[in-house]
Amino acid sequence: MKIEILGMGCIKCKRLYENAQAAVKELNAQAEIVKVEDIHKIMDYGIMTTPAIVIDGKVKAAGRIPASEEIKKWITEEK
Repeated sequence: MKIEILGMGCIKCKRLYENAQAAVKELNAQAEIVKVEDIHKIMDYGIMTTPAIVIDGKVKAAGRIPASEEIKKWITEEK
């Protein structure tokens, strides 16, 4: 599973990255978490507001910081 955190490195982006890490750890999931800071790659997803989270190519949220509980739900759905 690939989890991408889209954003330019702001505090909100870092918090979303931390929430994703916590969710993966709590589920003991096999997942690669990648920060995507290239504006062109972010725009390829149609994202206009960061931070955003993409799981296996599917945009799950943009413009907000989902809690680790919500991220855990998405990870479980994608397994």
